[in-house]
This record gives sequence, structure tokens and C-alpha cells, in this order.
Amino acid sequence: MNKGIPLQEALAAYRPDSDPGQVSPMTDADSLLSEFHPDHLRGSVVKLSVGVNSGDSCQRDLASLLQTEAFIDEADLAGVPVIDADVLVIGGGGAGCAAALMAAEQGAKVLLATKLRLGDSNTVMAEGGIQAAIEPDDSIQKHIQDTLRGGHHAGNPSLVASMAEDGPDVLRWLINLGMQFELTPSGDLQTRRAGGMSASRLVYCRDYTGLEMMRVLREAVFQHRSIEVWEQSPAVELLSNEFGLKCAGAVLMSLADGQKRIVRTRSVILATGGLGRLHLNGFPTSNHLGATGDGLVLAYRIGAKLTELDSFQYHPTGLVYPSHLSGKLVTEGVRAAGALLINGKGQRFVDELQPRDIVCASILRECQEGRGIRIDDERKGVWLDTPRLENSQPGLLERQFPNLMSRTRGSGLDPRTQPLLVHPTLHYQNGGVIINSKGATTVPGLFAIGEAAGGIHGRNRIMGNALLEIICFGRRAGIAAAAAAKRDRGPKKVTLEHINQLRRALTLAGMPLSRRAPEILPSYARGGLWSR
Repeated sequence: MNKGIPLQEALAAYRPDSDPGQVSPMTDADSLLSEFHPDHLRGSVVKLSVGVNSGDSCQRDLASLLQTEAFIDEADLAGVPVIDADVLVIGGGGAGCAAALMAAEQGAKVLLATKLRLGDSNTVMAEGGIQAAIEPDDSIQKHIQDTLRGGHHAGNPSLVASMAEDGPDVLRWLINLGMQFELTPSGDLQTRRAGGMSASRLVYCRDYTGLEMMRVLREAVFQHRSIEVWEQSPAVELLSNEFGLKCAGAVLMSLADGQKRIVRTRSVILATGGLGRLHLNGFPTSNHLGATGDGLVLAYRIGAKLTELDSFQYHPTGLVYPSHLSGKLVTEGVRAAGALLINGKGQRFVDELQPRDIVCASILRECQEGRGIRIDDERKGVWLDTPRLENSQPGLLERQFPNLMSRTRGSGLDPRTQPLLVHPTLHYQNGGVIINSKGATTVPGLFAIGEAAGGIHGRNRIMGNALLEIICFGRRAGIAAAAAAKRDRGPKKVTLEHINQLRRALTLAGMPLSRRAPEILPSYARGGLWSR
């Protein structure tokens, strides 16, 4: 039986002009998470059977993807054209663009290959802002402590420190590129506090910070003479050198005609983003169409160690209604501005600025225990009380959240007068490829940055650290990859020997070889791709 309060009954109980009550302090976060967070769903985690993380816990759908047949074999490379570059960047979001720019500034010849168009990425989906400790009552140490605490102390302290220390300089770099931020009346950068922060630290551009960031990065990349951009050219496999000891390039495939090209290079930077389009545990996603976990698959096959493969972030406030907007974000900035979360009985049930995993689990608890709002058997949620926010701060939604207002108005909703029905949506992979402070992986010649990398956020990311991380480690990896390219004479021959080793391991483990990866696009968007 589907629990929940019918929509009309919930609307009758909703009173934006009444007191929704106070919430009790959080006393047992661990129990809440273990019982209601999607990471802990029964049967959702398995042990990996092959590869460098064999024996480690991994989300079931991701494990299936990592332990699959390769997209190509050596016979597919016969007669394929070979292109040489100093640095190959795979991925055209914020992290990839930052890496390409810094590598090119060091004098490297850079090839940036992206699955879709340059800028089609989760970066443009990021609405809320970017963290940097710039206020007088804030500090780098507070930023570090907030990040480690928000990630349940599972993050790598060295990586967290690198990110927090780079924060102010990252802002200066972006501003010099032309990025716009909200300013105070005196002309200083405007900051606000969001979930998991002990100080006002979030710098933002209305509710389209990531889009504004991508605007200046994309422009800078296209204008740089040392960066060549290949759009609609996903990587389908990494290549190793003749000794199988280091990453030496990749095989790219054109989405337009299926033609393959080999890029032989001294350094490879994976900036392939997340995996939301795998719809783990059946959840909708906020991610862009190309977010299918390609980087994790490619890195794992060539022998790079991964971390936190059973930990994912489900953003608390994805839209439930209308259906065509299912999973689309309502930025945490709305809650930071004062919007409350209200259940079907008209009651507040959680501190809205708790870390995201706590708020997510609290919403799911309301829905599972019958206090959520039910549209039908499949769609449930709680109210995001935007009318109360508009009543208390008239005009704020129009001024600060134009993206939200445009999106909802186009669907016949007005957040100024109607509460928004929200439910958690798959948003971010907390783990990824293990890296050091320069973005280097455990495989020589291979770097990983952005959402494809792991170890920074632990088991939960706090708002604003994603946009900071992609620029911080993108810049660091770009510099390091260019330096490595100068030292390396480059491979004489590239091979797929690691694929042969994986195939043998899968066969010995008795695993089926019927599925191929990377996915490249979700099944509902592939068209004739697999027939090529």
C-alpha cells in the first residue's frame, strides 16, 4: 500500500501564514542515514569481484558497469588514424576546461575531447555557488573542518586542505577571466551561508553560478591557440604504452559517424564528470545527458584505484511536478535564503541547513512513514515553502532566483504563490578515482579531476565545494600534466593489453561478457549508436 497524504488534502493543510513549528535538534544522524538514505537500501551494495578494487563495496549498478566487456578490442584499431598531443583532456566541463587552460599556459599542446558540446556538463547545472573563505569571521581552517565534518571525516585531509587553501585564488582567477558574482552595495563579493557551513562562505551569481562559470571558461578555451577542441568525441578506451606501465593515450569515437581515432599522448586528464544518468536505485537525476560514469570505467580498466564506490549524494530538493521537470534541482540557495521544508500535515520536520544527506534522509523518512505528499502511486514529496519566503522577503525570488522562476513559470507554476513539491534526486558521486594533490592517479600518466575524482568529499559533499574543487584540481592537474609531458619522451607504441587482462579476469570470475562499457549515453538516448 502506498503511504502518503493526497495532494488536495496536503494543500488544505498548507498554511504559509501560520507557524509550522520548530524542529528538534538532530540526535541520532547515523540511525537516520542507515535507515532512510538510498546508499543503505537493502541489496544496493555488492562486492567487486575483479580489478584493483576487488573485494571492496560498490553500488550494485556501478559494479555491473565496472565489470563489463570493453567497447573495443585491438582488431578495431587496425588502420585507425593516430594523432599526437602533449596533453589529452577528456571532458569539456569546468574541470576539463580549467585543466586545458593551465596546461596550455605551461606551453603544452593540448587536445580537449568532449562527449557532447564544449560546456555540456554538470557544471552548468550547478546553481548555488562556490565556497571560498574570504570573510573576516571565516578562515581556511573553518572551511577544512566544515568539509571534513560534512563528509563524515571520510575525506582525505590533504586534498581538503589543498582545496580550501586555493579558494580565494580560484575566485581571483575566475574574476580575471570575466566571471560575474553578486556584490554588496559597497562592491565587495556577496556571501551567504548554506548547509554544513559554520560561516558565510558561498559566493554566487544569482541561481546560475555554474552556467556563468562555464561561459567564461568556454570562451577562454576556444580563444586559446594551444588548445584544440574535438566535440561529440567521447573516449571509449584508454591506451597503455608498449610495456603496459603507464597511460599513453585514448581511443576517441565520433558520435556523428562512429569513426575512431587514436590520440597518443604523454599525459591524459580524465574530467568526465558523474554518473547520474545511470539512475542508481531508480532515482531521477539532476545530471546532464552525458553523465554515465565513463571515467570510472576507463580508469578502473587500466588499473587506477577507486574510492567510496558505495557513496552518492541525493540532492534533497529535486522537483517532483510537473513530470517533465522530474529530478531538476531547486538550488539549496532557496533554503539558505529562508525557505522551509513542510510535510503533508503542514509541519516542519528538519533543520533545512543540515548537511544534504541528513535533509535527504529526513524527506525520505516523511514519505515512507506516510507524512509525505502523494500525487500518485509513484510520485511523492514534501513542500518547499517558497510562498512563505516571498511573503517575508518580497521580490527575493525574482531577484535572486531567475532560473527557478523561468523554469517553473514555463510549466504553469509560480513559486511566489505555490509551494513546490520536492523529493531527493541523484546529484553527485562522492567517490571516484583516487588522486593526490596534483590530480595524479595510481597509474603513471593518468590524472583525474572533478566529479570523476574521489577522496575529497568523503561520504557527503557540502554545497559550493563542487565548483571550487573542479577549478582547484583542474588547475593543479593541468600544470602537473604539462610538466610530466615535458619530462616524458612519449610512447613509441600504444596497446590495449589491460583490456586483455580484464577479459581474462572476468572469464575466470565467471562473469558474463554480454554488456559493454562505457555506456556513453543512457539507453533512452542512444539512438543508433550501438549499431555502429
